[in-house]
Amino acid sequence: MSNNTEFTLAELMIVAASEAWRGDGEVLASGIGVIPRLGASLAKLTYAPELLMTDSECFLVEEPVPLGPRGDYVPKYSGCMSFERVFECVWGGRRHAMIGPTQIDRFGQTNLSVVGDYRKPKAAILGVRGLPGNSINHINSFFVPGHSKRVFVEGEVDMVSGVGFNPARWEPGMRQDFMDIRRIVTDLCVMDFEGPDHAIRVRSLHPGVSFDEVQEKTGFPLLKAPDLGETPHPTAEQLAIIRRLDPHDLRGAQIKGNPPGIRATA
Repeated sequence: MSNNTEFTLAELMIVAASEAWRGDGEVLASGIGVIPRLGASLAKLTYAPELLMTDSECFLVEEPVPLGPRGDYVPKYSGCMSFERVFECVWGGRRHAMIGPTQIDRFGQTNLSVVGDYRKPKAAILGVRGLPGNSINHINSFFVPGHSKRVFVEGEVDMVSGVGFNPARWEPGMRQDFMDIRRIVTDLCVMDFEGPDHAIRVRSLHPGVSFDEVQEKTGFPLLKAPDLGETPHPTAEQLAIIRRLDPHDLRGAQIKGNPPGIRATA
């Protein structure tokens, strides 16, 4: 990438998120939220054209639908994708979703429900919704716009909404065939679960971020991937696609202040 190419932190994270779907094959790509959706869309338009994508209603589309008001844009429909067919993909493991949990623990267990004691919570959020079934049946990745110990908690999450790799939560005989967690994309780094016994590793650091800073803002010990490096910068082609898919810059509102992708030196 040319050093003259300017990009924001949101755009860097979109490119990082898009890598989560690399090599998945023909699965339903579901990015929940603006940046994950743009990440999945970028993947489909570059290295993974075989990904299935919907218009967020009930049709499959040949190309991702731009965000916000579309003007005279007409989606390129290619088939029906009813709830019934979506559930067939979910239960059969033919989906990879990127979600934004409220809490994540060292096992990859996630919380969407409550913060604090379940009987008297400090805050009630979405509820578990479809996460128990989704997390046990197909691939998931996570998106975290503000990396902190409030998200990456010490111990277990306050309420286990989505399953992870905690052996104490898996009883003998329970099948784990489809359960898989791939990536965590945050405003500081990209992580995975490829350490010993699915330990979380930092695989790349965003420009100007140190491993020590990431560890300081995480409630459990992290590993460094052997090839730990800097998160790849967006190319001019990727930036053009992102800006075409998000002409109203909705991505800019997803990250606090949406600073430049290359952090200014103190």
